[in-house]
Amino acid sequence: MTDHRALARLIKVARGEEADLLLLNARVINVFTSEVEEGNVAISEGRVAGVGDYHRGKEVIDLQGRYLSPGFINGHVHIESSLVSLTEYARAVVPHGTSAVVSDLHEIANVCGMKGIKSILREASSLPLRLYVMLPSCVPSTDRETSGSEVSLDDIRLALKWKGVRGLGEVMSIPQVLSGDEKTLLKISSCSQMIVDGHAPRLSGKKLNAYISAGISSDHESVTLEEAQEKLGKGMRVMIREGSAAQNLSSLLPLVEDDNYHRFLLVTDDVSPSDLMKGEMDNVVRKAVERGLNPLRAIQLSTINPASYFGLRTSGAIAPGYRADLVAFFDLTHIKPDMVFFEGKLTAKDGMPLFSPLPPEHEELQSTVNIKPFTLDDLKMPEEGKYLPIIKVFPREILTQKCYEELKVSQGCIVPDVERDILKAVVVERHKGSGNMGKGMVKGFGLRKGAMASSFSHDAHNVVAVGTNDHDVNQAILEIEKNQGGMILCSDGRILSFLPLPLAGLLSDQKVGEVAKCMSHLEEMAHDLGCRLPSPFATLSFLALPVVPEVRLTDRGIVEVD
Repeated sequence: MTDHRALARLIKVARGEEADLLLLNARVINVFTSEVEEGNVAISEGRVAGVGDYHRGKEVIDLQGRYLSPGFINGHVHIESSLVSLTEYARAVVPHGTSAVVSDLHEIANVCGMKGIKSILREASSLPLRLYVMLPSCVPSTDRETSGSEVSLDDIRLALKWKGVRGLGEVMSIPQVLSGDEKTLLKISSCSQMIVDGHAPRLSGKKLNAYISAGISSDHESVTLEEAQEKLGKGMRVMIREGSAAQNLSSLLPLVEDDNYHRFLLVTDDVSPSDLMKGEMDNVVRKAVERGLNPLRAIQLSTINPASYFGLRTSGAIAPGYRADLVAFFDLTHIKPDMVFFEGKLTAKDGMPLFSPLPPEHEELQSTVNIKPFTLDDLKMPEEGKYLPIIKVFPREILTQKCYEELKVSQGCIVPDVERDILKAVVVERHKGSGNMGKGMVKGFGLRKGAMASSFSHDAHNVVAVGTNDHDVNQAILEIEKNQGGMILCSDGRILSFLPLPLAGLLSDQKVGEVAKCMSHLEEMAHDLGCRLPSPFATLSFLALPVVPEVRLTDRGIVEVD
C-alpha cells in the first residue's frame, strides 16, 4: 500500500470508523497462534483493518458463524500442466479459495522465452489471483535437444526487477550444480538475495549437502519420509506435493509436528484439467485433514507458511494491514469454500466465480509449431544390431528405464512388435524447423493399433509420438503441426480424438470443462486401442524428460542421463 491517503483511511477504520466491508459473526482462523477467534472483521482499501468489536460498514455481510481463513497460496504449481490459460485457471481455482500461486512457468519459457513469461504476467494483472513467478533456472541442453528459447543470465538479472518475481525456479540441473558448472552457478548466485527453489529427487548424503550449499532452499520431490526428514534436517523447506502426476501427502504427513510445522508447505506441482475441476489447494487441505493433520495446521501449511517463505509480507493471515484475501466455509474438518474474497471484494460464491475477465491476448504464444517437411522414409529405423537399448515406461511414474530387447526387423528396418508391446517412438523438433528427428523404441504403452502424439512434451516441448506403425505416427505429427499444437490419437488413417493446444503448443484457448472432457475422451480412446497406462498422455509427455529418467528420447536421438 503506497498511497498515504489509503493508509490514513485504513488507520481510521482500524480505530473504529466505518469500514468498506464488515464481515459479521466470523470464526477467524489465527494462523499466528493456531487459534479460532470469534468476532467481526473490518476491511478497508482491500486490507484487513482489524478483527474484533467492529460494527460499522458501508457493506455488511453476516457470515453466520462461518470459519474465515486466509486465502490459500499454492507455493509450487505449473499452470501449464492444466493445459488452460491463466484466466481459465483462475476461473477454476478462485472459487476453491486459492488467492495466490507461485509458478516458474518454465514450460512457457522453454517455448517462447521471457516474452512468454511477460505475456502470462500481463494476463495476471487483471485477475483476482496473485501470480508470483520463479524464473526458469535452466532450459534443455542444446547439445542434446532443441528447445524454443534460451533463458540467459542477463534475462534473469533483468527479470529479477519485474513485479511479482520472487527468485529462481526449481534447479533441476543437479549434475551441473554438483560439478560446479559456471553457467548454472552464476544463475543461482544472481538470485542469492531472493528465493532459489530446488528439485532434488533421491538426493542424499554429501551430494545433498553440496546441492544445498549452493543456496537452494526448498524441495518438492521427496517421496519417502526418510528422504524428506534428511532434507528438513539440513535446512530445506519441504514442499509436500499432492497433485495429479505425483502424490506424496500420505507418505510425508507423519513428519509434520508442532515444533517443525513452519518448515512445510502444501503444494500441487502438476494438476490435470479433470482434477482441477474438483478443486485445487482446498482439495489438498481436505486430504491432509482426512489423513489426520490438525485442520489449523493444514491451513497454516497453505497460507502463512508459503507467504513467509516467499516473502509475501502482507499475505497469508487475517490481521491488521494484511490483504483481505479470505475464504469462508462452515465445516473445519471438511473445508469447502462457499465465499471467497479478493482484496475485500466477493469474487466467488457457492463454487462459482463472480468475475468475468476479458479473453486473454497472447500474440507471443501463437504459431510456435514449425516442423521441417519429412517423408515416411524419414521415420524408418535402419537395422543397427540384433539387441538395442529401448525405453521402458511405467504406470503413474515419470521414471523410465533402459533395457535391451531383440527387436523385430522387416526389410532391413526395425519395426514395432505389437505382440511384445515394443512400439515406435519419435521426437520431431518443432521450434526452429531444423529437421531433427529422434527415433527409438518404447515398451509399456500397450497400444495394439494406431498412434498418439503431443506437442506438450517436457521439457523442450518438441512433438513426441508413439505408435504401432509409421503411417499413423506420420498423420498424428502432421495434424499437430496443422493445428499449431495439441494432443492426438490416430488409427487407420482416422483422427479418433484431438485436443487443440494453440497457445505455445501447450495451452488450450477453451474452458477448463471442455479441456477436461476432451482429455477424458483421448484417454478413453487410447484405452480402447489397448493402452494400459492410467494416464497415457501424461506418460507420453515425460518420455523426453531431461532430469529423472535413465534414458530418454530427444530430437537428437536416444540420450542416457548422466
